Amino acid sequence: MTSIDNKYSADAALLLRLGLGVMWISHALLKWFVFTIPGFSAWLESQGLPGFMAYPVFLLELVGGVMILIGLYGRYVSAVLIPVMLVAAWTHFPNGWLFTNEGGGWEYPVFLVLASIVHVLLGDGRFAIRARQHLFAAS
Repeated sequence: MTSIDNKYSADAALLLRLGLGVMWISHALLKWFVFTIPGFSAWLESQGLPGFMAYPVFLLELVGGVMILIGLYGRYVSAVLIPVMLVAAWTHFPNGWLFTNEGGGWEYPVFLVLASIVHVLLGDGRFAIRARQHLFAAS
């Protein structure tokens, strides 16, 4: 027996999708307006990662966030963005658990990975432009 309330699950998925979409968009815009793409590139290099990935990561977060927000293959986009947040968690791991620690901790990126996994499993919910009901079902 399951304890999922099917009456409200589509609404819950909608709220999750909207929150994730806004988060990804704001994450991208933080890189653009605050850190700048050259600054983000330099930070990536300081972490031992290729600096040229700054623009692709920025675009993935921005375009992906918009697609999640409107529900255009949102659950697939969440799946694609999970590795981005896993790398973020990995780079922040030495700073400790709390994201408010100097340099940011790993709690927030790990939570976003988990929320993205829930989105992948649950679906896009109501008012999605393009939602596929059963991601793992045989076609």
